[in-house]
Amino acid sequence: MNSRLLSVTFDARDPDRVAQFWAGMLGRGIVEDAGGVLLPGHETQLSLRFARSDAEMMRPNRMHLHLTSASLDDQQQTVATALRLGGSHLDVGQRPEEGHVVLADPEGYEFDVIEPGNNYLAGCGFLGELTCDGTRDVGLFWSEALGWPLVWDQNEETAIQSPHGGTKVAWGGPPVAPKQGRNRQRFDLAPAGGDQQAEVDRLLSLGATPLEVGDDGTVVLADPDGNEFCVRRN
Repeated sequence: MNSRLLSVTFDARDPDRVAQFWAGMLGRGIVEDAGGVLLPGHETQLSLRFARSDAEMMRPNRMHLHLTSASLDDQQQTVATALRLGGSHLDVGQRPEEGHVVLADPEGYEFDVIEPGNNYLAGCGFLGELTCDGTRDVGLFWSEALGWPLVWDQNEETAIQSPHGGTKVAWGGPPVAPKQGRNRQRFDLAPAGGDQQAEVDRLLSLGATPLEVGDDGTVVLADPDGNEFCVRRN
């Protein structure tokens, strides 16, 4: 059995505000749970969770989201919606001729609104991609951990996707920016078969490293690039 990806979790000083922003962007409902504020997805679109934390924002973030566009008008409408909901434009060194628009949500997390006609994200849905800073090895690790096939593996860049399709998760390959302290973004997993310890053991055999066990029994591990992730009880 493989791990089930419960959510991509973002630490936030104001999780309610940023959850409201993304609920408006994605057209989703909000569910409060023990782990924070959840925006449930489904088998083809990632769930997002926002957890309260006073940790400082450090750039570059190791993960950011890509939203897709059906047309230029659609792209402009998505940007306008983001600005209306409290987002802002963000300069990360993008060139004027690049077609995507870089924005930040109210917490400061960057995301891109991708131009129409992007064949790589065709059919992936509105939340087209979670792109990560990471090596090829970590992409292969997550493919095995989640049981999601590789859909891209070129020039040290990798991407995986649920067997049902939808949002891709990608790693950009080297050079990987040095890790600075604990990440503010992470994967939250659950053991698909219900046996947390067996799943932790399997992930360790794939190359994960043990870090700690929380008061609620959540096991925190690190992937081969040192990124923290959680294995929760069912």
